[in-house]
Amino acid sequence: MEYIFLLHNDESRWPKMTEEEQNREMGAYMAYRKALHEAGVLTGGNRLESATTSTRVRVTSDGKRSVLDGPYAETKEQLGGYFIVDVPDLDSAITWAARCPCANTGTVEVRPVGAVPALT
Repeated sequence: MEYIFLLHNDESRWPKMTEEEQNREMGAYMAYRKALHEAGVLTGGNRLESATTSTRVRVTSDGKRSVLDGPYAETKEQLGGYFIVDVPDLDSAITWAARCPCANTGTVEVRPVGAVPALT
């Protein structure tokens, strides 16, 4: 079963870190990604640019489009990346999520990926 790990972290941490701390954290993420890959459970994932680069799109009930720059909400933690894994069950997903470096500095949200109906 596929699960997505949504990585939420405080973006203000990164600029405050020394280059050595940044390199250590990036190394931890690369090692984690390698472990997922070598276990054969990684099906996708990526880092996201800062929430300040986001664009929000909404269509109102009268059909008008609203486009706004910036994060949706002012929160301490922002969505910073994701991994998609294919594991047997939720317990396995939670075990892998707990190994993610983000679990030590932020929050890893684990959600099952729902099936999409086939196109006809």
